[in-house]
This record gives sequence, structure tokens and C-alpha cells, in this order.
Amino acid sequence: MTVSQAKEYYLQTREKENAFGLCWFLSSLDTETGVMPPRAIDFRSRQLSALSDMQYDMTTSDTYREAVATLAAAADTLDPALAHEIVCKQEAIENLRRVPKEEYLAFTDLQSRAYPAYVEAKQKSDFSLFLPYLDKIFRYCRKYAGWVGRDGREGYDVYLHMFEPGYTAADYDRFFALIKEKIVPLVQKVAKTQKPLPEFAKKTYPVEGQKRFAAYLQKVMCFDPERTAMLESEHPFTANNGSHDVRITNHYYEDNLFSFIFSAIHEMGHGLYELQVAPELEGTGCGGGASLALHESQSRLMENMIGRSPAFWETHFPALQAVFPEQLAGVTAAEFTACINRAECSLIRTEADELTYPLHVLIRYEIEKEVMAGQLEAADIPAAWNAKYKAYLGVDVPSDREGCLQDMHWAGGDVGYFPTYALGSAYAAQIYHAMSRDLDIDAALREGSVKKVADWLCEHLHKYGASKYPKELILLATGEPFDPHYYVDYLLRKYGGEAHA
Repeated sequence: MTVSQAKEYYLQTREKENAFGLCWFLSSLDTETGVMPPRAIDFRSRQLSALSDMQYDMTTSDTYREAVATLAAAADTLDPALAHEIVCKQEAIENLRRVPKEEYLAFTDLQSRAYPAYVEAKQKSDFSLFLPYLDKIFRYCRKYAGWVGRDGREGYDVYLHMFEPGYTAADYDRFFALIKEKIVPLVQKVAKTQKPLPEFAKKTYPVEGQKRFAAYLQKVMCFDPERTAMLESEHPFTANNGSHDVRITNHYYEDNLFSFIFSAIHEMGHGLYELQVAPELEGTGCGGGASLALHESQSRLMENMIGRSPAFWETHFPALQAVFPEQLAGVTAAEFTACINRAECSLIRTEADELTYPLHVLIRYEIEKEVMAGQLEAADIPAAWNAKYKAYLGVDVPSDREGCLQDMHWAGGDVGYFPTYALGSAYAAQIYHAMSRDLDIDAALREGSVKKVADWLCEHLHKYGASKYPKELILLATGEPFDPHYYVDYLLRKYGGEAHA
């Protein structure tokens, strides 16, 4: 097969892969937004298994492997983005080939059934309803790591590399050791001196008003209505099919005003990343965010460093007050900003403040390490979870819903995903520091939208999509390799009035 023939075959097959991607995208949205009727699960599962069967055969075919291998051998003659895509594709094909087809199809079926079971278990706060599915998921994950592991990468490292290329448990261990050394003592100190929650935070905020303010935030966040949609789900998330179909979901609680505001800003941060990938990368293997931690850096930067800043709320608090005039009567922007920046040991990761957030992720990381090492079984998760929440955050877990059922990730087999949340927060601090050298961020926010911030992010990070590895992109965006001390310093200055020496 010549290079020209290989390229033609590869591009044709990539179009088919994109079509399969559309099927997974729409089916996942159907399931997670509650559109699919409960009794449709069995038939849908069979259909998804058939699609998985076809995709497996196409991806592992000898012709496709030959085409990719031919292009990989000629990588220096290809466009740099395509060359990077081919290297990543060759690794993905080799991984899939090592997984027995019957196991792959059985896991696809398991995934389609696990999420509805997870939702029911969470709603009823009954871990036992989800346990049979989670047990099978964890068992598969261990087997997958055994099939795919190579080149010194095995066990949990297989999954960590999958979600953040180039990172291992040793890398995360060093990162979390710094968190334990610097942040855990500060959390314990702040927890003892925290002021009570103000009365306005305890009031009822009707969902209709929350949705109106969410629509207002879409304009503020430059969330193009021609290419985006905002839906509802049990657990907020972002999904996209290219850069012209980006969808986020939200969940509204009448007794928690802050939950919807910051989950909306968070998810729109994810969405903005996808919207701003260079047009020429659309439809390629590089046409999206480069990694989960880089994606999380964009959502956390928007949620916390932008969305919790005094400049942001000096500008937008009047609009929120206009939607909820009774609940926020007499409240100032400064009082509101102080409230949303409180640090408090709590139960729910997605609603945790910046200071305690990495401890929520640390708990999940330690549990996953033990699971992948065979030291912890699915049935042991609630007890391990509750013990770690008591040890690190000093809180008692009152129910499965507020404990180990709060996140949907394990229902999809996404072991290794959680650590990227903390790494993403650390990336965000370093990116924000670099941005502040070029841009008066507060002045930009007072203009009414995040456009200037978005433009900087587009030029320094977003436009590259997944055409480079995460470590390369951090170097491009900030001018230096990743350094977790930017994150630690940021937290120490904000919550402790100090920074490392």
C-alpha cells in the first residue's frame, strides 16, 4: 500500500468512525438526559452491541492497520497534526486488538445497562442496586489493564495514561503528596474558623428563575447559541459532536442557588474549549480537547478564577438580583462574592470550594488505586469512601447518595478519570498566571463578557485542539513546563494569605 493509498483509505475510514461517534453521542445524551424511556434499555443495548461489533471489525481490520502503519512510517512527510493523529491512532488500534472481541462487546452492553441502574441507585440512595454492575465494571477494568499493558505501563497506569497521556501513578503520587503537605493542614485550619453561611444562601430560588439566569450566563460566557444547547440531567456534563454541536447539561436545586450557577459556568468552560478548536481540525482525530486534565483546566479556570472573582460579580450580580429580587434584597456584590468563596469541608465534590476540592479527588484516586491493585472490591467501596471522607475532610457521610453514588463516572468504566480533575485545577492556575502577564483580566471581565479571556485562551491553547500532547500544550500556553506550585501558591494566597518559599 502506498502512502497515497493509505491516506485515502484512512480518511475514508475516519469518516465512518465519526459516524459511529455520532451514534454514541446521541445515545449517551438520550440516556443521561432521561429522554430514553426506561423500557427501551434492552433493545437499545442490543443495537449498541451491534454497532460496537461493526466498529471493532472496522478498527482492527488488517487493511486499516496497514494503512495506519504505512502513514506512521511516513510521518515526517505528513502535516504535523495528521502525523500526531496517526501516532495516537496506532496506539488505540493496538489497544483494541488486544481486547478479546467478545469481552469488548459484553462491556459495551454492560455500560448501556449500568448507567440507568446507577441513576436508580442514586435516586433511592441504595448502593446495593448498583453493586452488581460496578463489580463487573471493576473486574473488566482489571482485565483490560492486563490485556493492554505494555512498555512498562501496567495496572492503574494503563488507565491514567488513557485519560492523560504521559502520566503515571508515580506522577500523581508526587502531585498529591504536595497537596497533602501544603493543603490538608490549611483545610483543617480554615475549617475551624469558617463563618456561618449567610441567610440569603439558605433561601428558596425557583427553578424558573435559575433557568433565566442560566440563559443570561450563556451570553456572558460567549456560548454561541447557534452551536450549543443547554439541557438537564442528574449529573451535569458536557458532550459534543464536533465544534458545531456542543451540549451541556445542568441540574437545578431550589435550595441551592450556587449549584446551578457554578456548574453552568464550569460546563460552559468545557464547551468553549470545543467551540474554539481551529476549523481546519474539525472532523479529524485532533478536533477536540487534548486531554481530560486540559479540558478540566478550562472548566475550573472559568468556574473559579473567573466565575468567583470580584470583578465578575461586580458586573453580573445586578442581573442575578433582578431575577431574584426578594431573596437577594439588601445583599451586595461584595457579600455575595465573599459567600461563594467560602471554604468548608463538605460531602459533594461538584459543589466543593476550591480549597477542599483536591481532597475530594484525592479520595477517589486512592480508592481507584486500591481497586486496580485488587486490594479493594466493589462491595467495599461505601465503607472505604466514608472512612476517607472522615479522615481527610472530617465529615460523616449520611447516605450513599451523598457518598459513593454522587458521581456517574464509574458507571461508564471511567477509572482513571478522577485524578485529571485535580491536575486540571493545577493546570488552570498556571494558565491563569500566564494569561495575567498579557491581559488585565479584571478589566476585561468588567466589559460584560469573557470574550477577551476566551480570545487569549483560543490563541494560546484552544485552537490547537488535540494536535499535540498535553505537556507540549502547557509549555506552549504558559512558556514553561507544568509546575504544580502555581496551584498550591494560588490556594495558599487565597485562603491562607501565604505562598511557598
